[in-house]
Amino acid sequence: MTEAGSPSIRLRVLDAVTDGALKELDLDKLLEVLLERSRELLAVDTVTVLLVDRSGERLVARATAGLDEEVFQGVRVPVGKGFAGSVAQRREPVQIEQVDESTVVNPLLWEHGLRVLLGVPMIAEGELTGVLHVGSTTSRRFTDEEVDALQLVADRLAVAVYVDRTRSERAAATMLQESLLPSSLPAAEGWELAARYVPGAESGVGGDWYDVFELPGDRIGVVIGDVVGSGLRAAVVMGRLRSALRAYALEYFDPAQVLGKLDRKASYFEHNTMATVAYAIIDTTTHRMSLAVAGHLPPVIAVPGERSRFAPAVIGPPVGFDLGTTGRRSTGVDVPPGSVVVLYTDGLVERRGQDLDAGLERLRGAVGPMDPEAACIRIMATMVGDQQATDDVALVVIRHSR
Repeated sequence: MTEAGSPSIRLRVLDAVTDGALKELDLDKLLEVLLERSRELLAVDTVTVLLVDRSGERLVARATAGLDEEVFQGVRVPVGKGFAGSVAQRREPVQIEQVDESTVVNPLLWEHGLRVLLGVPMIAEGELTGVLHVGSTTSRRFTDEEVDALQLVADRLAVAVYVDRTRSERAAATMLQESLLPSSLPAAEGWELAARYVPGAESGVGGDWYDVFELPGDRIGVVIGDVVGSGLRAAVVMGRLRSALRAYALEYFDPAQVLGKLDRKASYFEHNTMATVAYAIIDTTTHRMSLAVAGHLPPVIAVPGERSRFAPAVIGPPVGFDLGTTGRRSTGVDVPPGSVVVLYTDGLVERRGQDLDAGLERLRGAVGPMDPEAACIRIMATMVGDQQATDDVALVVIRHSR
């Protein structure tokens, strides 16, 4: 009961979560402060925050006041199982007055004598970030006002977790992307290369990548790819596909075989993942390129004295979901001296409200036999200009100089 003349529990909690000093705290300190305040204001014995892991299938204990073992032991609760899992699945408050193996997954809760639990979901931007729950060792019934008060704390924490996670994932994705893009391009006599990578305005760093590497037998491998999705998850998948493709490239001479193996790997290990990839092997001795394309846009080739054209590649299905089980095919293309080959991701040619074919035609018109660095400058000026692309842009230009 609230004493006459004293603020209600909801108002006191509201005052606590809107304290301006909280803005200066990092996530760990914010969790510590608000959990302890909640413990005092609600007169409970334990307050715990469990956050949804990357898979979205489990809750992991992140912070607590009164039950440190949950965090120390890395308690995990499947979404949909037990008390906390039910809060996460239903996305609404849940209160229970029987705490034992029949109602909760975590034995620490009944081993510490908790008799009642109240849990509320943590949701920010429509995304479930976790569950906040409180427990008491004495029998009681949490009032509607107390439920609303705990939800206020959960909402404040959900926003903080969402912002922190978004910022951290963006930073991690950026670092991962930068570490995986080639720091330098290989040099081969008579062949010159240049490249660009620019993150999109809306997608941020994601799954676009390019790779260029030397292969045995005077050959150069050139890859351009795009994992569906954006952010850290797409960047992580991209990194794994990049590493796998490099390994397969050392074992198989045919680009189609390499993409076939990559498709098998992605379908088996990278569940619910799809990527488009173009992989070319340039034989610097025969001046011929062997090309395989998995759902990707075809390269542009500019030969001196001829109109720029798209490589006559056989475009197979994207990598992932066992889409390429019927086999993939490579196409041989001559690359005579003075020619330029341009590989790119769809962020270069796709624009909202504009026809893709028009974008591809603009790109074709911008490609000509020239120095690869000059070609990158011209292509980016033509296709991007002064308007930042909404999606990632990756671009590789190869020139057979003589």
